[in-house]
Amino acid sequence: MKIGFFTDGYFPTIDGVAYTVRLWRNRLEKAGHEVWILYPDADYEPGAREIPIKSLPNPFYPGYRFGLAKRPSKLPAFDIVHAHSPGMIGLLGLYYARREDVPSVYTHHTPIEEYFDQSIDSQTIANVLKKLYVPTETSVLRRFDTVTVSTDRMDRTVESVKLPVGVDTEFFRPRELSAAENQTLVGYSGRISMEKNVGEILAVAERLSACEFMIVGEGPRRPALEARAPDNVTFRDFLPREQLPGFYSALDAFVTASTADTLGLSTLEANACGTPVAAADVSPFTETIGADNGARFEYGDTTGMARAIDRCLSEEWDTRNAVREFSVGRTVRNLETIYRELQSEPAPTNKHIRAKIKQNPRL
Repeated sequence: MKIGFFTDGYFPTIDGVAYTVRLWRNRLEKAGHEVWILYPDADYEPGAREIPIKSLPNPFYPGYRFGLAKRPSKLPAFDIVHAHSPGMIGLLGLYYARREDVPSVYTHHTPIEEYFDQSIDSQTIANVLKKLYVPTETSVLRRFDTVTVSTDRMDRTVESVKLPVGVDTEFFRPRELSAAENQTLVGYSGRISMEKNVGEILAVAERLSACEFMIVGEGPRRPALEARAPDNVTFRDFLPREQLPGFYSALDAFVTASTADTLGLSTLEANACGTPVAAADVSPFTETIGADNGARFEYGDTTGMARAIDRCLSEEWDTRNAVREFSVGRTVRNLETIYRELQSEPAPTNKHIRAKIKQNPRL
């Protein structure tokens, strides 16, 4: 199949969407398909089958861009359109699919309405925009043939197919490390923005002064948080992807207080490297972090957060086995099933697609 990925988030911006889009593309091409990626142009040199779309800086969220329009007639002939965002480029994918009469898939990656609080000064205006945004995006999603979600955390009245974006368990695996100092290390990796609640990690670091904490990432909240961090907390820029397995393997526990993840890729990557996770007791972690791979705490409860970290540090874990169901190999096989079913006649229902996915052998 010739597949078009339409995304408003891609490199050089580092986030889960960019890595997922590239990972899916690589795995699908290994399976014999041809995948093109359409994304907002930026300071990034496109590779083969990567098409930059003219864009403007996003004034509400630094590091991201608004894609502009492009004539569908100038694009390759796709058998499947797969959109990964509800912005202009995602809408371009939907328009292309309708114009060329090809099947369309949408993957819900991000609850965008939860980012309004940090990008708009007025809380009243942010709340109004939230109320307007969700039904607007919902109406767009209903126009796609199939919508996929990683977990039940979507908050959209749209029929969907559960398809975790997947973790590359071949790449993310425990790494042998040189002997280090006898120091307990707790870490976090991801965007340092309001919805990630990294300030909660600083608060628990003050309580667990015997542990060292390492915060890896960048984002609008980093300068203020780094300025008030206790002495046992170190901040580092985003690591090159090839260094992440070593980072996760070096940790004794991974911690997150995020309330805006749809899967929490970094938590599962840490698990795949053998590291237990302490996470807030909110979706999606209520589905992904449990008795086999970590401990949850009530959001905002610093005592509970410290207790969850202590559990991660003191108990034995088989975290890698616990996340095998989230392997990207399984995800891509199910994704191929979705594509094939959408190309069949008559057009399948989501219920039919879910049944087909269940028939796939577990990896």
